[in-house]
Amino acid sequence: MSSVEFPPLIRTIELPDMIAYAGATWDWHRLHYDAGYLSDHGLDRPVVDGQVFGAYLAIALRGWFGPAAVITDLSFRFRSLVFAGETIRCLGEPRRLDATTAEMDLRVEVADDGRLAVAPASATVRLP
Repeated sequence: MSSVEFPPLIRTIELPDMIAYAGATWDWHRLHYDAGYLSDHGLDRPVVDGQVFGAYLAIALRGWFGPAAVITDLSFRFRSLVFAGETIRCLGEPRRLDATTAEMDLRVEVADDGRLAVAPASATVRLP
């Protein structure tokens, strides 16, 4: 393991962010916005679309390695629900890092309570 440290990507995901993402992906599942539907299912807040975590991990990777880096592989598994208004923290540690490639172990945590939203997660990045 490398001693390289990457700053976390921290974002608060608000309902307008979720609506913008739904519009971009055409994913209008009522779980992400409909108060009546949520109440009927025992939930008090909209649930963040899980696929958005791939986007946040990609943003983190591009921030760490620059806009010319190419993400050649990204995989992740959901661990728990994240709700509108919660703050997430995307974290990464290099499993292997050399002049041309970074293999990263990643995770997404909810900042307020530390619960894992996404883990395990990993990426391979071709460096410029």
